[in-house]
Amino acid sequence: MRYEDANFVDTQKPVWNYSVFYDHDINNFQNGTHYSLYEKFGSRPMTVLEKEGYYFAVWAPNATKIAVVGDFNGWDSQAHILFPRLDRSGIWEGFIPDISKGSLYKYHITGYHGRITLKADPFANYAERRPATSSITWNFDYKWNDKKWMQERKKHNALNAPWSVYELHLASWMRPARHDEESYNNYHQIAEHLVPYVQEMGFTHVEFMPVMEYPFDGSWGYQVTGFFAPTSRFGEPEGLMHLIDQLHQAGIGVILDWVPSHFPADAHGLYMFDGTHTYEYADMRKGFHPDWNSYIFNYKRGEVKSFLISSAHFWFKNFHIDGVRVDAVSSMLKLDYSREEGEWEPNEFGGNGNLEAIAFIKDLNETLFRDFHDIQTIAEEATDWPGISKPTYAGGLGFGMKWMMGWMHDTLDFFKVDPYYRKNYQDKLTFSMMYYYDENFMLPLSHDEVVHGKSPMIYKMPGDEWQKFANLRLMYTYMWTHPGGRLLFMGDEFGQTSEWDYRSELDWYLLEHKYHKGVQSCIKDLNSILKASPALFSRQFSAGGFEWVDLNHRQESVVVYLRKGEKVADNVLVILNLTPVPRLDWEIYVSDKKYTKEIFNSDAEDYGGSGDVYNPNIHNEIVNRNEKTYKILVNLPPLGGIILK
Repeated sequence: MRYEDANFVDTQKPVWNYSVFYDHDINNFQNGTHYSLYEKFGSRPMTVLEKEGYYFAVWAPNATKIAVVGDFNGWDSQAHILFPRLDRSGIWEGFIPDISKGSLYKYHITGYHGRITLKADPFANYAERRPATSSITWNFDYKWNDKKWMQERKKHNALNAPWSVYELHLASWMRPARHDEESYNNYHQIAEHLVPYVQEMGFTHVEFMPVMEYPFDGSWGYQVTGFFAPTSRFGEPEGLMHLIDQLHQAGIGVILDWVPSHFPADAHGLYMFDGTHTYEYADMRKGFHPDWNSYIFNYKRGEVKSFLISSAHFWFKNFHIDGVRVDAVSSMLKLDYSREEGEWEPNEFGGNGNLEAIAFIKDLNETLFRDFHDIQTIAEEATDWPGISKPTYAGGLGFGMKWMMGWMHDTLDFFKVDPYYRKNYQDKLTFSMMYYYDENFMLPLSHDEVVHGKSPMIYKMPGDEWQKFANLRLMYTYMWTHPGGRLLFMGDEFGQTSEWDYRSELDWYLLEHKYHKGVQSCIKDLNSILKASPALFSRQFSAGGFEWVDLNHRQESVVVYLRKGEKVADNVLVILNLTPVPRLDWEIYVSDKKYTKEIFNSDAEDYGGSGDVYNPNIHNEIVNRNEKTYKILVNLPPLGGIILK
């Protein structure tokens, strides 16, 4: 840090001309290569000339005057006026003595054409609970206890590790008052309930829908106004640190949803920050998002690029997160996303790719994996854009994984079909393996599949009550034994019977019923088997980790495949009987090894199944000694999946 003209400052003035920026900071900021702006901008506690207070810095290149207003000066726009830097960087800064932690403030900005706005601090670490919108001076004060996790994290976040992600919305997972949308558990209370639950269920990671500060509950957090602040709905920032710390100590990784694709037009937010299009594109063919009535970041502007990458960097460094799931990547990549002809302009090569966004994404991934090499970045990307999860040096975008939206749509389409007709739709179930090796895929059954009239997962299943639950368990068996990571939204693990509603908590009372409790037990055991079976994860992104064994029984809708580990002895055989017809002494031909033990049966009585069809003893008969081919006879439960070892 440096103090400008320290010997000549009038210490009676309310704002002292103090700066923490060096020339290289300014150059990197403007070039889009400053990745720790959170250490420079915002409000930071300091002691200057033996005076305690806070230093403020804000970027507003077209402002003509900026003052800090707050509860410490009666919101007087003349009391604390910041200094503009003389290097034309657009940065305004200054030190204000005698301000304490927890003070409310905003920037009073006189901008283009004299327009006056009151803006929250884009780099604030804490904000008032909505509907109030002021920033709060803060200084993190937390001692982490997750050293062991952080040292061993590489093995948890590697691509050859188990990935079973529990996605949740912190506000509505569990509430103090079930149907009161103003009723929140704080971060510590969430930790008290969530950590033992996720640990017992055996999920390897949680994924939080956005916890960055946002004004409107109905946006679910995807309309962010505070890219460096945990939402105050659940308490102080250190509360989120405590929650993540507790999850880590329980051996559970934490992924945050992160939204660099757009932001809302709320008056206190980033839109028209200094009276001009500061953070967003000025051309609304690129700068406005028709789907979400929001504004798109100007990825061409170096300062905006530095802002966004610094935001992602901030959560990894200060909150010890293990991964980010980047929202709406498709909308960032394509200039014509949700736009009709004439509503968008091609790039300089005549294509529909946003070249600036592509460059930003590559830089984002390269930076994060460079500075936090044992983390993951995951793309929500729904098109056939090539190389999403390929390294940038190989022409890809550099993400670690990509959501497999095609698998999700095909799988749900298949299981919605009456079992009698599934013989005609087998390709829906098997098509994913035709393109699976194009990317490192994660299989998502996310919040988007149980809202807006799509029905809860259990009611997507056909048949009577017994068949619905049998189908659901069967689908999860397929999901947990398919190559790749997997993600399941909260409530789906016990067959939630209503669509997700952000205003009320999950229907936990359903666990009093055997079918719902059974689905929960089924998921718990699938997670246990996943973590105990190297064949299900050690080669999950390799062509050598999967093999179709039998796809020739369409009429009976029986599908058989092998998941293969580094050792043949690790292999597991998966058989799916996709109709409600039990099949006894079903013949399967396999190579190399006998399969003598049933380690999972989705029709088990403990799961709410019949428990009538199982395999205490599996008959193996060698039919070709030279080729080591065996015929095995197994009993297949109705609408059931079994795993043999």
